[in-house]
Amino acid sequence: MMELQTSQNPEVLTDHTELISSTNIERVVTGRNVALERIRAMIHQLAEISALTSSIGGKTALDWAMKQDFRCGCWLMEKEEIAMKVITCNLDRSIWRDLMKKSGMLSLMDAQARDQWNNSLENDDIPAISEENIITTFKQLHSNKADVFERGVINVFKGLSWDYKTNSPCKFGKKIIINSLVSHNRWGYSLTWGYRRDQLADLERMLHLLDSKPIPDNRNDITIRLMDHINQQRESQLYEDDYFAIRYFQKGTAHLTFKRPELTDRMNEIVAKHYPGMLPEVY
Repeated sequence: MMELQTSQNPEVLTDHTELISSTNIERVVTGRNVALERIRAMIHQLAEISALTSSIGGKTALDWAMKQDFRCGCWLMEKEEIAMKVITCNLDRSIWRDLMKKSGMLSLMDAQARDQWNNSLENDDIPAISEENIITTFKQLHSNKADVFERGVINVFKGLSWDYKTNSPCKFGKKIIINSLVSHNRWGYSLTWGYRRDQLADLERMLHLLDSKPIPDNRNDITIRLMDHINQQRESQLYEDDYFAIRYFQKGTAHLTFKRPELTDRMNEIVAKHYPGMLPEVY
């Protein structure tokens, strides 16, 4: 299927020379259209078979084709107009998600942007999968990807707590303090779910992009590795990797020290771009 040749380096995020393979787009669109025609034919066939079995006392497909314990319905057994509308939407939704994943755009998005994209696909009026819609959508995403990346950095920056002097309201410092990242009880520590966890994963993603490194799979990102450390290292409240040193405390806070100051400087350049005059000349 289609794969956009997106760069992992923010320095060339504005390069518009990357191409979408028209052959792969054609394959997706053709396959989708053929599948829908076959589904439509199958609905007709099923209706004819149901009429036959009903005429001989065998009832309809709703009776003999459904598992008795799971009679929750099947769109193939609804009226053609209703069935095809829902089936088409469900199919297109899955294809859009697959295209987006393979394009590399999701890696540039922070948690908020990914939620917005996923929520938009839950609507019933999503754009149909067509060559024109695919090219238009991904050209727009491609042209905006530098902004998408920078917004991710800014959202992480804005999400910091200013209750601590180490969290400068003007820049990313050497160390930041994150509230409610962990919890503690009589059984020990655990990593909390929610916004702070997403924030940490977004921060790691930004550093990998700035460092021109492949982004970790979400099954092995910073939150998973930190959780494994918490579960395995009962006596140590300090986690370290190439980018972070994270010390966590019983009150739920975590002190995160950046180990690559040159990458922190580049994040601060993005902050300065969006908030001119906010950072001192030397930071």
